[in-house]
Amino acid sequence: MAALKVSVISPEATLFEGEAPSVTAPAFDGEVGILPLHAPMVTVLGAGVLSIGGGATRFQVEGGFLQVVDDVVRVVTEKASKL
Repeated sequence: MAALKVSVISPEATLFEGEAPSVTAPAFDGEVGILPLHAPMVTVLGAGVLSIGGGATRFQVEGGFLQVVDDVVRVVTEKASKL
């Protein structure tokens, strides 16, 4: 099965780097779900829970952006803490 390459970066450190089957993120206008083969996109993040791999890894995030290109998901957030 295809997997996403995911990285979560905050001003302090790289919080996560690895593969996952899915990502759910709090976009500025609602929640967005990402699966393999997702169309390229960039969105501004709001405040909420970033879930990687169906909830296996979770972060409380606030602000930043999410980019998806060729099954690579990059989350750059202003503030994050692991849940």
